Amino acid sequence: MIRAMLASIGGGVRGWLGGLGAGARLFHTLLRLGPAAFRRGRLIGEQIHFLGNHSLAIITVSGLFVGFVLGLQGYYTLQRYGAADSLGLLVALSLVRELGPVITALLFAGRAGTSLTAEIGLMKAGEQLAAMEMMAVDPVRRVLAPRFWAGVIAMPVLAAVFSAVGIFGGWLVGVVMIGVDAGAFWSQMQSGVDVFSDVGNGVIKSLVFGLTVTFVALLQGYACQPTPEGVSRATTRTVVVASLAVLALDFILTAMMFSL
Repeated sequence: MIRAMLASIGGGVRGWLGGLGAGARLFHTLLRLGPAAFRRGRLIGEQIHFLGNHSLAIITVSGLFVGFVLGLQGYYTLQRYGAADSLGLLVALSLVRELGPVITALLFAGRAGTSLTAEIGLMKAGEQLAAMEMMAVDPVRRVLAPRFWAGVIAMPVLAAVFSAVGIFGGWLVGVVMIGVDAGAFWSQMQSGVDVFSDVGNGVIKSLVFGLTVTFVALLQGYACQPTPEGVSRATTRTVVVASLAVLALDFILTAMMFSL
């Protein structure tokens, strides 16, 4: 019994290490194929439209309501300390440094990541990837690499849109509805938000999150079982793994950025 249990544990660890190695090889291949992918700008442009434009509605609406909540909660919190004029600074820093990249990445994983996994998984189940290999066409170069780099490009743009719409939502609640001074709202934001340490950190986070979410989605689709059940499980794993990876990386990046 103990021998069977140890064999089971060893098999699980061996399988996990094998999957980790296969993922590392695929990641290295996607990075290496970057210059070749950008020579086919039309393919990347189509995927940016697919991933970015189709995610724009949920990103915009979510950013607006997050801005509403930040404006409302921030005002009543700052009012206790007589600092209601700093509402614009609070909303901007919260969105640019933290909430903008993180929430956008989670929404991106749920909307675009699942689409990528399902698309690649269905291509594998329909033997389209195998047909490409039979015709001496590398599916990683032709199918995965353009989608990978399109996701890396689209994610920072979507995060910027989320933050901008969220700031507008905070202004709408704080200035228009509650009555915070508009000049103080914008001037505090302008003087307190630094382009490099605040906006730059948010851009770095969004790039890392875009790379992570897109890679997880492509890996799950490329490695899934070529069956309807396998594709559905891979789509579920994409959301779970990508969301946990985003939250863990957010903690690591925030700790590194504040320590520098």
